[in-house]
Amino acid sequence: MVSTRSTSPGNPLSVGSAAPPFTLPDTRGNQPVSPSDHAGSPLLIAFLCNHCPYVVHIVEPLVALAAELAPRGLATIAISANDIVAYPQDGPVEMAALAAAKGFGFPYCFDETQDVARVYDAVCTPDLFLFDADHRLFYRGQFDGTRPGRGDAADGADLRRAIEALLAGEPAPADPPPSVGCSIKWKRS
Repeated sequence: MVSTRSTSPGNPLSVGSAAPPFTLPDTRGNQPVSPSDHAGSPLLIAFLCNHCPYVVHIVEPLVALAAELAPRGLATIAISANDIVAYPQDGPVEMAALAAAKGFGFPYCFDETQDVARVYDAVCTPDLFLFDADHRLFYRGQFDGTRPGRGDAADGADLRRAIEALLAGEPAPADPPPSVGCSIKWKRS
């Protein structure tokens, strides 16, 4: 199922909202990860998963973009919150394997309780949240306008423009294109 999320003023995480705190294990080594680990640095929080075709489409250019911009101060944390009973390919062992295979230079955390995804109001994968150095939301939107299966290569144009604006001290993009992807796979109660 494809979901989109607009960044309307009623969204609990509208531009200027503080990044909700969390601590989650990094599947690459089980070390705890928190936004506070990157205090004073711009921070990209990316809700991903292993199996979603939208994530598969952007994962390599996302990893490359994060690596390119890390020397300029951008920190990145990826999170998967999918129900691994229904989607075992999104489990921690598989997440660690994907991170190693794709060369993640940033944590890939597992949100087993799905509490972090809920507090961020994440609804799809990928769902991208860019915070400034004070960890106030600057951009929530799509990676770029490409889509899986259309034959166009992902380049991260929308996210890159937002990051460049943030690093240059420019205003946040007005009406950014919403995130588009597969719905987060919520656990059944």
